[in-house]
Amino acid sequence: MALGSLVLLLSLLGVLGLGDPGPLEDVVIDRYYIPKICLREVQMGDFIRYHYNGTFKDGKKFDSSYDRGATVAGVVGVGRLITGMDRGLQGMCVNERRHLIVPPHLGYGSIGVAGLIPPDATLYFDVVMLDIWNKNDKLQITTLSKPEHCNRTVENSDFVRYHYNGTLLDGTPFDSSYSKDSTYDTYVGTGWLIKGMDQGLLGMCAGEKRSIIIPPFLAYGEKGYGTVIPPQASLVFSVLLVDFHNPKDGVSLEHLEVPESCKRRAVTGDFVRYHYNGTLMDGTLFDSSYSRNHTYNTYIGKGYIIPGMDQGLQGVCMGERRRVVIPPHLAYGENGAGDKIPGSAVLIFDVHVIDFHNPADPVEIETVYRPEGCNVTTRNRDFVRYHYNCSLLDGTKLFSSHDYGSPQEVTLGANKVIEGLNSGLLDMCAGERRVLIIPPHLGHGESGARGVPGSAVLRFEVELISMEEGVPEGYLFIWHGDPPENLYEQMDLNKDGQIPADEFSTFILTQVAEGKGRLMPSSDPEKVIADMFKNQDRNQDGKITAEELKLKSDEDQEKIHEEL
Repeated sequence: MALGSLVLLLSLLGVLGLGDPGPLEDVVIDRYYIPKICLREVQMGDFIRYHYNGTFKDGKKFDSSYDRGATVAGVVGVGRLITGMDRGLQGMCVNERRHLIVPPHLGYGSIGVAGLIPPDATLYFDVVMLDIWNKNDKLQITTLSKPEHCNRTVENSDFVRYHYNGTLLDGTPFDSSYSKDSTYDTYVGTGWLIKGMDQGLLGMCAGEKRSIIIPPFLAYGEKGYGTVIPPQASLVFSVLLVDFHNPKDGVSLEHLEVPESCKRRAVTGDFVRYHYNGTLMDGTLFDSSYSRNHTYNTYIGKGYIIPGMDQGLQGVCMGERRRVVIPPHLAYGENGAGDKIPGSAVLIFDVHVIDFHNPADPVEIETVYRPEGCNVTTRNRDFVRYHYNCSLLDGTKLFSSHDYGSPQEVTLGANKVIEGLNSGLLDMCAGERRVLIIPPHLGHGESGARGVPGSAVLRFEVELISMEEGVPEGYLFIWHGDPPENLYEQMDLNKDGQIPADEFSTFILTQVAEGKGRLMPSSDPEKVIADMFKNQDRNQDGKITAEELKLKSDEDQEKIHEEL
């Protein structure tokens, strides 16, 4: 019966003041509730599920699906229902409610049903439609939302993690992953899911939301499932695909930013310092080095980090930004990690490589400028003055001598600067400029220093301002030739048999001025002379006697005899 041609026979509904018009010729239909959205109407040959109460005209109940606790399932228009019900159900929407009045000749006629329905009984049905499907139905998929970028979609044999709400076609919920606070994790296309879900997940992107309507023959069919899914029930799933991968997947790399100049790429055994944000495929942040304001520092290729990151950092340049997508079998597997990384989760790391080095690395020296005619170069024990700028490899400025308004001064080889800088200042000419790349084992090591992160590779821009020839280790003054044979007498300027500090200082300065010897280079020569005097004044009485005065070469020889 067409929806628009249904006739309400008000006289048969008991309108006051009218006489009995006689027996009904057809079913009387009262559509007392019609849902706002009706995607489908019952047609001949459709399978349906519905609830009903059946009564006589006096209101006496003769049957009820509610009382049996089970819906009625059947096919419309093939003679399996009484004719009146066949006609009265056509055109119904899911969740529609109808009152049906079925005359005897369209019900059980003059025979009735023994002990239940008397002959020639008019039947009254209150019906609610719960489900409609047809054997020719196909899966109905509606994409609710989809990410802008989708590089890959689900295929058969992929392992998927998804959230879902499952309802019957009338909206009755039967299951939800959200209520379990856990995704549903399974393989697609391997028979672990109902056929409709196997098909409905194909082609999805991570982060995509779909509505999937599955007819019973692609779901749980005639048997249903437990007490929550009735036989012959269509199922509606609202699905959010959280992530997916294939057991054959390797690490996927996306190079977000690669420096124009990349002289070296990281290899197994290198020690790498990098920042990262770690997210799940749905964008949930599970960890970040930035939140700790500290890089993650580790060796690569040695098993100190998850295998996927070990692989994903191979070949990086200093300063590179790359995205590393790691399947769970190369990350934390089925068990996950803590409460932030679920089991079987695909991990995405956005990585910024700050620097890396190898424990076997030497100092890297680049000569920017070297004056012509450079014949005299620096050696250990030389006293040098130099300007420098010190930074990390990502450009972060650490220190600069220019900030102090004067060059740095140091005696090379005296352990006054880090080993790498000392090496980089050797064999330089005055006026020469260099760039030094110093690995941490020749810098400040794993612990770092004030203002210098642990295990940091340092970049120095150095310019040698001046240099003074040094003296051998352990010496404060050396003679350019042989010292005077009567050294004490010459040093005792007033010939009183003792040498106070002022006489000692005057004598040494005279030797330096006349080119007969040189002091250890220093920004404070008076202090060097004072140290020399202190060394010679054995009893610390403020004067040097002939017995106390000894050349260092003589002292060293005495020590050798003592050891022998």
